[in-house]
Amino acid sequence: MVNRVAIVAVGGNALIKDNNHKTIYDQYDAARDTVDHITNMIEDGWNVIITHGNGPQVGFDMRRSELAAHELHSVPLDYCDADTQGAIGYMFQRAMRNELRRRGIDKVAATLVTLVRVSADDPAFNNPTKPVGSFLDEKTAQERRKEGKTMIEDAGRGWRRVVPSPQPVEIIEAEAINTLIKAGVVVIATGGGGIPVVENEVGDLVGIEAVIDKDYASSLLANVIDADLLLFATNVEKVALNFNTPNETWLDKMTIAEAKQYIEEGQFAPGSMKPKIEACIKYLENGGRQVLVTDPKNILRALKGETGTWIVP
Repeated sequence: MVNRVAIVAVGGNALIKDNNHKTIYDQYDAARDTVDHITNMIEDGWNVIITHGNGPQVGFDMRRSELAAHELHSVPLDYCDADTQGAIGYMFQRAMRNELRRRGIDKVAATLVTLVRVSADDPAFNNPTKPVGSFLDEKTAQERRKEGKTMIEDAGRGWRRVVPSPQPVEIIEAEAINTLIKAGVVVIATGGGGIPVVENEVGDLVGIEAVIDKDYASSLLANVIDADLLLFATNVEKVALNFNTPNETWLDKMTIAEAKQYIEEGQFAPGSMKPKIEACIKYLENGGRQVLVTDPKNILRALKGETGTWIVP
């Protein structure tokens, strides 16, 4: 019988500590550091599913594709999602296997490349907003527009492609993930929010050029497998009100009602803390038990109630 099950959602930039540490080997070292803290949870009796972001890595893949366009075929965005799910999963999987062996824990880790179905009618398809890939000059951006891509000028830094960010509807491999976790496997899944797919008129799944928010996908997965805890391992020890101001206030706990009020007040930055808090609310409103937000090194302390921010119904 599986006791406590936790989804540990690792932040999108967790593998890239700064601009001087972007190589594959740097990213693996960062994954190993994070895994060390997650293994503490496993040692403490938790069964863990790791989800993760892949934004920077997809951007690198797209840039490689652009630079090689004179010689090689381009790589569609859904395939970039698949490639990075496998590569980042490999980092976590190898680091986790080594750490489990080092501690004498009889478990294995496995990466599951995960498809996530979205609705073809999602309004996001009429309003692409998610920037992907590298900054381009205006001439190149106009060429991309002729190819049917949506381009925007980004705060004077250049032009970027934007794609839809639809809501996740179904984790296609949810049953497989559940089976693995019940067997005691440490699972790495729904990387980058999953590979977005839609169902066509004959019921086949078709990959699309879009990005699913990883926090919303983690929330959906937590509900589907009835996880006991949704844990967002991010870059702050606690959630704050008036973040980075003289009136900054760190929160130990908040309810759904309080979280909604803070969102209404504009307390949480879009693309940063806001989607995490929205994902927390969605998970709890759909029957979830509790959410914890903290940084990786403080996971165990937070689980003991010594730090972190708890969000409850």
